[in-house]
Amino acid sequence: MYSNKENVNILTALLVKKKITKAVVCPGSRNSPIVHNLCACPDIECYPVTDERSAGFVALGMTLADNEPVVVCVTSGSALLNLAPAAAEAFYQKRPLIIISADRPAQWINQQDGQTLQQHRALEPNVRKSVTLPEPHNEEERWYCNRLVNEALNAVRMNDGSPVHINVPISEPLFEYSVPQLPDERNIFLMYAATNEVCVYEMAADFFRGKKLMVVLGQLTPEVVGNSLEAIEALKKVAVVLQEKLADDSICPAQPIDEVLKMIGEDETYRPDHLIYIGGTIVSKRLRQFLRKCECKMSIVVNGIDEFCDTFMHTTDMIQGLPEDIIRIFANETEGVKKRDFVTLWGKAFDKALAIRKTFKPRFSQMLAVKAFHEKMREEAVDGELFYGNSSAVRLGNIFSDQYIYVNRGVNGIEGSLSTAVGYAIAHQKEEDVYCVIGDLSFFYDQNALWNESLPPNLSILLLNNGGGGIFHQLPGLERSPYRDSAIAAQHTTSAEGICQTHDIVYLSACNEEELDKSLDKLFNSEEGPVLLEVFTNAEEDTQALKNYYQAF
Repeated sequence: MYSNKENVNILTALLVKKKITKAVVCPGSRNSPIVHNLCACPDIECYPVTDERSAGFVALGMTLADNEPVVVCVTSGSALLNLAPAAAEAFYQKRPLIIISADRPAQWINQQDGQTLQQHRALEPNVRKSVTLPEPHNEEERWYCNRLVNEALNAVRMNDGSPVHINVPISEPLFEYSVPQLPDERNIFLMYAATNEVCVYEMAADFFRGKKLMVVLGQLTPEVVGNSLEAIEALKKVAVVLQEKLADDSICPAQPIDEVLKMIGEDETYRPDHLIYIGGTIVSKRLRQFLRKCECKMSIVVNGIDEFCDTFMHTTDMIQGLPEDIIRIFANETEGVKKRDFVTLWGKAFDKALAIRKTFKPRFSQMLAVKAFHEKMREEAVDGELFYGNSSAVRLGNIFSDQYIYVNRGVNGIEGSLSTAVGYAIAHQKEEDVYCVIGDLSFFYDQNALWNESLPPNLSILLLNNGGGGIFHQLPGLERSPYRDSAIAAQHTTSAEGICQTHDIVYLSACNEEELDKSLDKLFNSEEGPVLLEVFTNAEEDTQALKNYYQAF
């Protein structure tokens, strides 16, 4: 029988799945559930050592014998600090040492309770990875616990071997052993593309054995996308490839991803069985929620070195490498792979959604302004780079843009969007025009971007001003707060006209569709620069326009 502590059982199960077979255990009551599990597990051989400092080096010596990871487990308090010398030695010798410490619950740290100190990250910087496990009370916390253990145990094999620290808070009662078997935990397999290219090819071959293949491309630089165009086209012949305009450098209509997801609802025939996610963040919350519902037999994530993202909560395999390399390898494996009905299914849904989008005419709103902006870009054959602000603005861009979108989606904050566009425009003022589509809060928050002697003439700004944070009008339930507009959405009556006068920027404005059309003509044909077009809309009308749009699907 095993302990009834769920985080301890998740940890023990993953030690077994990752073929950890040796553990040095030290005495103590707080770590007794862990020690009990290690001793009860037939796949792990335990070696009791009383002195923690010695125990750390005993475990270190075991790693030298066969170069396999070894556990050393201690109780809470100063017992952990006694492992610092062994952790440091393992770090510089590159030894795969797994340090497991029991801990008191977080609420009892610094409360003059027995054997407590700040154990989280106590051994940094001399460990490769340091995690503190939750005590799970629901499925999301179980997923989090599983992810953290996977992250730490995969890190122990990095760079020929590295020590890691897993801190395990355990609440009382401690001594209940009522679980008959360990849980069947998800084991995330990690490989490094640079040193295991053959294995990546084998994984790609396994991927294409699925019946419903999907490739999701998160934010990628235009250089990466440009270098991968042929490979991406090869993937599209056999798999559904989803890419927002943050990952699409071709001149074509934006994929109607959210629109299709609205149409299909809970229809499971559209859910992939094999999925690979390459690149950075995606804008669509609807897409993230859809993919988290999918029960994929194979779910691959491509991360950078030392990154560990399990965005869709069901990753089975993780490749650390360059996105363009992985795209190329997977594209090479498409030869001989037949086009799946799944691709046709999604293709028909895309065509239907695009037809609805093409005929939809929004009321005067931010949605209409962005739609008209991109239509005018096509009419005028404008050749320039496109920057978007976060929140509502980039979501509209993902509906109407025909070209690649730059946007600060690393953290998704509103600050710095305008400054980023200004910086790019300064660096490219002799080569190309730069257009920035931005919401009012983001613009006014970052208005000092225009307080710049180097402000270039190749910069044009479309400012969407609805008197506050428009996205807060789109969040169901928030309308019940009487403080939504005044305190949460930062309602205001500010205009950019004075700012433009101060900084010698050509100022245009529009309050209706006719003014918008005329002002867009001037925006794209202005011989003076920089230029700003401020479109004034009503937040409620903006929200209703978006609702009407999605109700059409």
